[in-house]
Amino acid sequence: MSRILLHTCCGPCSIYPVSALRSENFTVHGFFYNPHIQPYQEFEKRLSTLQAFADTEKLEIIVRADYDPETFFRQVAFRETNRCIYCYSLRLDAAARLAKKSRFDAFTTTLLYSRRQKHELIASICEEASRKHGIAFLYRDFRSGWSEGQQRAKALGMYRQQYCGCIYSEMERFYKSSKQ
Repeated sequence: MSRILLHTCCGPCSIYPVSALRSENFTVHGFFYNPHIQPYQEFEKRLSTLQAFADTEKLEIIVRADYDPETFFRQVAFRETNRCIYCYSLRLDAAARLAKKSRFDAFTTTLLYSRRQKHELIASICEEASRKHGIAFLYRDFRSGWSEGQQRAKALGMYRQQYCGCIYSEMERFYKSSKQ
């Protein structure tokens, strides 16, 4: 069995990828690193939901609980429309680096599960991190399991967030300006 590090953004988005990877006989370890999530209460909700899911699924997780919104804001200031590039790169580079250091066979991410994420950009950033750190990137298009994962999350009573994580994505989700 190959060991794979799965960057995880939250519990609900982990359901289908963990199941799919295990069905391929991978030994899956989760990696929570999401310092962009705002506000802090949202960060805590997502982490505690993932931890509860990991406990029920016997999924080992590595938590990097850095919370540094100031750095996020500094990096995306005046580049807000391109903020996802910074956000994805930060997290996926960390996953690739950890996978290499911890001698995993490969890494992947639950970001490839969401129909709302920038799929091609994520895959491209993962490929780049793979080359940079000398660790295999396991590409899987997990989007086919979106409905299944979301229904299971509802059945389990999991907290399901309504926006990607940063304050800008929250605004885009909930605030409808006259421009929109």
